[in-house]
Amino acid sequence: MIIHSLLDTDFYKLTMGQAVLQLYPDAWVKYKFKCRNNRIEVTSGDIKCIQEEINNLCSLRFKHDELLYLKGIGIFKPFYLEFLRVLQLNRDYVKCWAEDGELQIEIEGPWMYTIYFEVPDLSIVSEFCHKRRRPFNNLLALERLVKKILYLKENLKPNDDFKFADFGTRRRYSKDWQRQIIEYLALYPKYFVGTSNLMFAKDYHVKAIGTQAHEWFQAHQNLQRLGQAFQPNFIHSQYEALLAWMRVYQNDLGIALSDTLGFDDFLKDFKINLAEHFDGCRHDSGDPIKWCNKLILHYISLGIDPTTKTAVFSDGLTFPEAVKLFKLFHERINCSFGIGTNLTNDVRTNLSTDIGNEPLQIVIKMIECNGKPVAKISDSPGKGMCEDESYLKYLRSCLENK
Repeated sequence: MIIHSLLDTDFYKLTMGQAVLQLYPDAWVKYKFKCRNNRIEVTSGDIKCIQEEINNLCSLRFKHDELLYLKGIGIFKPFYLEFLRVLQLNRDYVKCWAEDGELQIEIEGPWMYTIYFEVPDLSIVSEFCHKRRRPFNNLLALERLVKKILYLKENLKPNDDFKFADFGTRRRYSKDWQRQIIEYLALYPKYFVGTSNLMFAKDYHVKAIGTQAHEWFQAHQNLQRLGQAFQPNFIHSQYEALLAWMRVYQNDLGIALSDTLGFDDFLKDFKINLAEHFDGCRHDSGDPIKWCNKLILHYISLGIDPTTKTAVFSDGLTFPEAVKLFKLFHERINCSFGIGTNLTNDVRTNLSTDIGNEPLQIVIKMIECNGKPVAKISDSPGKGMCEDESYLKYLRSCLENK
């Protein structure tokens, strides 16, 4: 059994989950699985194994000590904790099958329930596929992990305030390997600020990290503003999404994801009221150097001191890349780093010969909200996702004329 706890998920699934339950309990959504860098070929036996893991996931409930932990975080309200107390995922909302020998997964149902499937389903697929594709050398993997911390010690000054978090749950080699990673990194609080994984944050007494994901912004392309008749929010969906976030969390969870419709469009909506309120922004696609320069200039144009804000980098980072970005920008804006696959799935036996066996870039993205298409328009080729080309064309035209 790969997933043993409903806490074995990313923090932002619960922060979004509370907001969805409070603001949009009647929203209906659809998600689709995609592997960006490889075709995942499966047999009928493979499908059966993955389906059994999803069945096991749907048998889980939050335990008493887990609910006490969530209550102690301080941002979850009594109505939401009670909702989690009785929550059990519905297997009918998930379909998993093979099409022409390739893995397919779709999730559809009420957003207030289906939001909890993405991370554990990806973790199941990742662990199943990676264990099947290549062996795991624990000593070699630990040696690589030790070298990552050594790299920080050798390439940063003693007083550098370099902080990173683990963002690697969805594409980890395995749950057991991620546990070893967190156990080791917890010994280095100078650099390691926390993890997106709630189960490991609880077990190792480190901070749970996260705010919102692309689906929060995508859904607002087809969600109505509270108390108003429905109006399509194509043009200012990111603005509406951030306003809604503020309604739920006020001064908490203040890092805004900035690339759902491209960073340039985001900045048009990131007006002074939002820029002053939010603590900073997260980068997840496009050139990180150009992104951060634009963010700094945007703050300056609004009369905001960038050194009072934070830039969070989280797009396919390695430790050398993170250190490079820190050295470039830390004197101009606060910097933080979320490192995922390079932390939890850097286990190939030989990087030079193990070509084609690289970690799978798997995602589950929202493709519909309330029966209508939604889109992610990324600043990186291949990271966008939309199932309706006519909608995507229309959305792009709206943004161009904004």
